[in-house]
Amino acid sequence: MELLEGLLTIAVIHLLAAASPGPDFLLVSQQTLTQGKRAGLFCSLGIAAGLAVHLSYSILGLAVLIANSSQWLLFIKIAGGSYLIYLGIKGIRSSPKPTPTNNYKQNARITTAGESFKQGLLCNCLNPKAPIYFVALFTTVLSPGLPLFHLAIYSVWIMVIQLSWFSALTFFISRPVISEQFNRIGHWLDRVFGCLMIAIGFKVLTSKIE
Repeated sequence: MELLEGLLTIAVIHLLAAASPGPDFLLVSQQTLTQGKRAGLFCSLGIAAGLAVHLSYSILGLAVLIANSSQWLLFIKIAGGSYLIYLGIKGIRSSPKPTPTNNYKQNARITTAGESFKQGLLCNCLNPKAPIYFVALFTTVLSPGLPLFHLAIYSVWIMVIQLSWFSALTFFISRPVISEQFNRIGHWLDRVFGCLMIAIGFKVLTSKIE
């Protein structure tokens, strides 16, 4: 497959995959609506960085091994489901926060950025469906004998698509006309998203490995 054709094909496939509602979509929405655009963007960056892990083992050929190993998939499923439940519990325990001082706001933004990046990174890295997805992508869309340089371009392109989609989502839902309506109910949003995270986590833990 020619490079340009491959880029267009991957763009369509991965954009559809990124736009599908799932843990990443839910986490970015939660971070943006309850903590602001900065947190949403750092969470998006963490999710895109998590793709580097999946892309690395896919290029090295380990994705096929993981996708066909019930032990590896079981480990990933337990780790991923448990982490989603952990995030959900944190959300449910959220409570209204007093208006902080300016200095506290500055420190809180820095802490939130790092925490948001880490949550996005782990949420994506521990997605048990990722190995199977990238096996499908790299074996049906890309040619086995593709030059390593082309694989590197495809990998960066996938990360750019992921970051662009979630950044666009963050900018959309962080608009004042939307975000201002949620400022007074941020802790309730945390609780609602927390329940959804727990539900997804239990679904991951109870799903069968095919």
